[in-house]
Amino acid sequence: MRLHTKLMLGICTLIILMGGIFEVIFINILENNLKQETGEKALSVAQTISLLPEIKQAFRTDHPSVIIQPIAERIRRQIDAEFIVIGDENETRLSHPNPDLIGKKMVGGDNAEVWDGKSIITESTGTLGPSIRGKSPIIANEKVIGVVSVGYLQDDIEKEVSSIQRKIVLIISFILIGGLLVAFFISFNIKKAILGLEPKEIAWMFQEKHAILESIHEGIIAIDVHGKITVVNETAHKILHIPKDVMLRGQKIEEVITHTHLLDVVSTARAEYDQEFMIDGEVFLASRIPILNGQGEIIGAVASLRNKSELSNLLQELSHVKAYAEGLRAQTHEYSNRLYTLLGLIQLGSYKEAMDFISKEVDVTQGFLHFLMKEVPDPIIAGFILGKVSLASELKIDFTIDRESSFKDIPSEIDRDLLVTIIGNLINNAFEAVRENEREEKRVSLFVTDLGKELIIEVEDNGKGMSSEVTEMIFRNGFTTKSHQTNSGIGLSLVQEAIDGLGGYITFSTKEGEYTIFTVAIPKDRGGLNDGPSRYRSSDRRG
Repeated sequence: MRLHTKLMLGICTLIILMGGIFEVIFINILENNLKQETGEKALSVAQTISLLPEIKQAFRTDHPSVIIQPIAERIRRQIDAEFIVIGDENETRLSHPNPDLIGKKMVGGDNAEVWDGKSIITESTGTLGPSIRGKSPIIANEKVIGVVSVGYLQDDIEKEVSSIQRKIVLIISFILIGGLLVAFFISFNIKKAILGLEPKEIAWMFQEKHAILESIHEGIIAIDVHGKITVVNETAHKILHIPKDVMLRGQKIEEVITHTHLLDVVSTARAEYDQEFMIDGEVFLASRIPILNGQGEIIGAVASLRNKSELSNLLQELSHVKAYAEGLRAQTHEYSNRLYTLLGLIQLGSYKEAMDFISKEVDVTQGFLHFLMKEVPDPIIAGFILGKVSLASELKIDFTIDRESSFKDIPSEIDRDLLVTIIGNLINNAFEAVRENEREEKRVSLFVTDLGKELIIEVEDNGKGMSSEVTEMIFRNGFTTKSHQTNSGIGLSLVQEAIDGLGGYITFSTKEGEYTIFTVAIPKDRGGLNDGPSRYRSSDRRG
């Protein structure tokens, strides 16, 4: 059964039930009150009649009914009673609405207390039917000489009650019709407020939303227009270092975490994306978006928090994969060209030249591989450099490894992936720099050494250099001078983050239009250099 129908039936049932209960209680109270009021009225009239001198004097005559009957009938008609019966000490009727019953014994059997001198109200059945009676003794010379009985039929009371009951039923019917209209209006507005969804659908969506919020790795915090937290997932609890059993919903956002700018988003309705945000010394990327209802009104704001270091690690991994793929492609292309050259020499019958070509390639390749394996024994770093050599060959770049290089003594606690990130991004930047200059000779050199207490990485290129304006911004995330490329502006930012993680620093020297040299120093012992963020400085080493 749909919610709309349930609400209609529920409200109508409630109205009918309450109306029925009200009717029963009201009719019962009304009937009791009418009986009480009628009895008191009958008793009051009976007491008045019992005190009339004419009545008492009539009892002294031989035919008292001749005097009493007219008086009783006149009073009965005036008070609209059903009967006024006056009886003597033998309970013989001296008056009755039906003259034929005068002289006969009173019926009902409810006069016992009256003969004791008491005035009473009783319910009994007489010759006219069930009635409510008021009875009072007639006393003369301190002796009860008769009884006055004034009665109203219960049928008259029930007719009055039935008349009122019909009115109540009519009123309840109007209330029911009004209730139906109100129920329809309420159910319509409730359905509108819950977007036409059924309770089961709402419950399912709530469970689904909860599961989604808890499954994502980003911290989610939402607030209403008053700044009170409405949604917070488990990841957000972890980011804020607050146990998940602590109820944050309903608290003010500024009492939980300061400077979130969520209230600013609520007031300005402007979304913010990937803004750096510090929490307990950790850097997070925060995106803040206003929440709008169906009418386009702002009803709150939501923020997502991502750990910047995790994002940086992902970018580093992607950079490694890209570099590996580029290296394989370059190597494939290079060896394809060499095979074509060798095939041509064989087809021309130049066997000696073909053998010399093979010997030269083997000597060069074996010599370089022997040097690389000896001086850079780490397979991750050596393989990465080898891939860059192949890429440089394809790009027609003269990429050389300084023969004085040595990278043997790398402490095990230094993350190789971070070293690859530093070397790879510096070489990639150098390749891009020399490709953009107009010189025919495009040179890039790499020098690495582990002598002393530091690991030194130096990359030099004869590219177009950098202006003073550019050098002030090169380490900013997103800054790039490559207007023709997308996804640029993160290489040196990743380098700086990697150096931060290793506790080192970076320097550079450049001359616009001539060269650029980047030098990185990483302490073998983390306490030997610095424990803070990497620092960089520029200098002109070549004067």
